Formats: sequence, C-alpha cells, structure tokens
Amino acid sequence: MQIGEIPVSKIKINLKSRDDIPPLLLGLQHIYTSPKLRDVVFEILKTKVLPNTDHQNGRPGMDLWKILIFGVLRVNLNWDYDRLEEMANNHKTIRQMLGHGLLDEDYEYKLQTLKDNVSLLTPEILEEINKIVVQEGHSLVKKKDDDKLKGRCDSFVVETNVHYPTDINLLFDAMRKVITLVAALCALCRWTGWRQSRHNLKTVKKLYRKAQKLKHSTSKDPKKKEQRKQLIIAAHQEYIDTANNFLERTKNTLLNLDLNGGSIAIAYISAIEGYIEHAERQIDQIRRRVIKGEKIPHNEKVFSIFEPHTEWISKGKAGVPVELGLKVCVLEDQYGFILHQRVMQHETDDQVAIPMVEKSKKYYPDLTSCSFDKGFHSPQNQQDLLEYLDLVVLPKKGKLSQKEKKKEHSEEFIKARHQHSAVESAINALEVHGLDRCPDHGIDGFKRYVSLAVLGRNIQQLGVKLRQNELEHLRQEELDAAA
Repeated sequence: MQIGEIPVSKIKINLKSRDDIPPLLLGLQHIYTSPKLRDVVFEILKTKVLPNTDHQNGRPGMDLWKILIFGVLRVNLNWDYDRLEEMANNHKTIRQMLGHGLLDEDYEYKLQTLKDNVSLLTPEILEEINKIVVQEGHSLVKKKDDDKLKGRCDSFVVETNVHYPTDINLLFDAMRKVITLVAALCALCRWTGWRQSRHNLKTVKKLYRKAQKLKHSTSKDPKKKEQRKQLIIAAHQEYIDTANNFLERTKNTLLNLDLNGGSIAIAYISAIEGYIEHAERQIDQIRRRVIKGEKIPHNEKVFSIFEPHTEWISKGKAGVPVELGLKVCVLEDQYGFILHQRVMQHETDDQVAIPMVEKSKKYYPDLTSCSFDKGFHSPQNQQDLLEYLDLVVLPKKGKLSQKEKKKEHSEEFIKARHQHSAVESAINALEVHGLDRCPDHGIDGFKRYVSLAVLGRNIQQLGVKLRQNELEHLRQEELDAAA
C-alpha cells in the first residue's frame, strides 16, 4: 500500500449502475478480497506467466494482476487497445482497482505495453482461472451442496477479422505484402533495386480492379457472351502474368541480395517467402478457374492469407448465407456460468460432444445431465454420453423407434429441451461482450481471445450474483429500519 492508495476491498462500486463495468469490477474485487481465491489465481499466474518471460531483463511492464484485469476488461467490454489505454489512464474506479492512488495519478500506461503484456496470457492459464471462478460462483448460488449441475451445449461462429475472399483479391493481398516487404528489405540492406515499389503496387492494383469490374454477359446472344468471356480471360491473364513477373523479380532479388541486416533481414525473407507461396497458389487457382474453366475443390481454398485458420461456414441462418471464422462450442450450466469452451478447427458438432462433456465432467464432477440440439447427434454419441451423464438430452435425427419416442416424450426430457434454448442467451451475451468478431491475429490469438471472453463473462456473472445479494441485503436493512 502507498500513501493515497485505496484498498481494493474499500473501493466503492455503484451497485445501481446499469453499465457493464460495475459487475465486472465487482467480480474482480471479490477475487482479490477473498484470500483463498486470490492466492490460487495468483499462483496460477505466477507459475504459468513468469516462466515465459525473460528473467535476465526482468518484467518492467506491469503486475500479473493488472494483466488479468486488462485482458478481461478489453474483451468483455468489446474495447480495442486504444479504448483500453484511454480508460486505464482516465477511469477513476478502474485505476483504483489497478492500485493507483494520489501519488501516482499521473502514471500512464502505453499502448504497446498493454498489447505486449496481455499477450502473455494463454488459453491454458485462462482455463484454469475460469474453473476457479465458476466454482466460486457455484458456492454463491447453490442452495445445497448436493445440488446437481445441468448443462446445455451449443456452438456458434466467431468471425475472424477478414474481408470477403475472392481468388483475385487474395492474390492482390499477397502481392501487396511481397512488394512492400521486399522494398523495405532492400532499404534495410541499402540496395536500390525496388525504389519504384509504389508504382509497382499501383500497376498490380490497376490490373486487379480491371479484372474485378468485368462481369459475365447476361445477353442471350452467344456471340456477345463469348466476347465478354474472352475479355474476362484476357484481363485475368494480364493480371496473373504481371504478378508472376514481380514474383520472379522478387526471387532474383532474394538470391542476389547482400544480407547485411542481420536477424531482421532474415525475418523479412521468411515473411516474403510465405507470401510468395500464397501468391503462387492464388495464381494457379485463377488460371484453373477462369482460363481452364475448372471448379476449385473447397478443401484447396484459403479464405484469408493473414488469418489462414479462417473457415467458410454456412449454418443455414436466415439472411446469413455464410460466415467467415471458426465455430466455438460452449457448455453452460443452469446458473448462467460457462463451464467449458472449445474452438472447433475442422470439426463438426457431433465430433465435439464427447470432448466437451468429458472435460466439463473432469472439472465439475456433479454435472449429471446435458442437453444438445440435433446437430450433435450420432448413434455413437448417444451411447458414449451415457457413460458420463445420468440424463442425455440429445434428440435423434430421422424417424424414431417406439423406445426412442418414449424417451423423447418423457417429462424430464421435454423439460430439459424447453430449457435448452437458454444457451442462446449465453451465446448472445458472449457476442455482445466481444465474441462476435475476433480482432486478434493468428490461431493462438483467436484462442486467447475466446478464452478471455468466457472468463470475462463468468467474472461478470459472479459480479451480478454479488450485486443481487448486496442489494437484497441493503433492502432488508431498509425494511428493518422502517419497522
């Protein structure tokens, strides 16, 4: 404690505020002021985060507790790092939670410091902390210690931060990076081979726009259709020929360049070679699709060169023909806490049903039932889930046998089916609190972002329960005083 610093337990949080920040801060305050809970969370952070840092140079960034606060605030409140920096430097209650008092009111957090430190968190760390938070939440809401958990499981799409992909705009993305990076590399090595890189980039972009604007003819005249087709082929051919010329020139530059830039130059070369591979793949696909008239198989397509883990997902939603991102599966209990989440890479719902329940059962042994929708059904799942759960609410696809009809028309099955739709509320809350689109880069950043969203949501739910209890306590005091 420093002079002028307010103890975390004494920080006053507005219980009647309808904003999202107070319940989140209440949950964080409860974690910090509960010794057993705090010690476990701090131990996880200390043993998991500190080994990944450079002990020789130290960690001048920030305390581990602050890292956790910033990570949760940023994702749960759907802030970018610029908003996080502004709030960290100017929001009174947040600064009190971070441990700042009168003597360091001028202390400011820098944007890059926030980015570097929040990235130290990993999905594994956040999963362990999430388990502790959920267990604490259960201790507040369970009426009896032997109350059983009832889960509901569903998946939804978290979009990646990408534009709509076509083979020609993906080629332009790759060429843009190749040209700008090789020009930067030449400047670093003091070589004058790519001084007109801006002009080169404009040349490629002009041909890309020309190919992009040409549309197939809607005329019924076969001659006009053929003429338009030949124009489209010619424009695409000129585009890929020019791209190929710049790629060959780039390869020659990399072969003949005198590398005096050290490790930075090697990093540039590695990045350039990666984008060359992307460009060559797109050139091949454009040639096959436009010039040869082939249909490109779905498994050969890439939907972003910057976020290659992006998948093309069509869930059949009204007005949403396709979503670009990854599916995320969540399992929620009847108290509104998310027990487990899983990022689904090249997985379908029926493939994750067992892993979701198995992991949740490992962390929360009192989970006795779980409901799913038909997308999770498979004959094997129906059988295997019974090894983990007393009641499996998994509707079967297709025609039902008499035994299956009896099971699905039972009172407990119907009741669980009616309650299953509540998981959509949890999914909507996650999307509202940051999990509609992931702005972080790479699959590791995507998984960290999802884990932070789930942890933030559970801490917020913890704060909501605490606020309800405190308001009821205050209301009872007022009634007693009035009596």
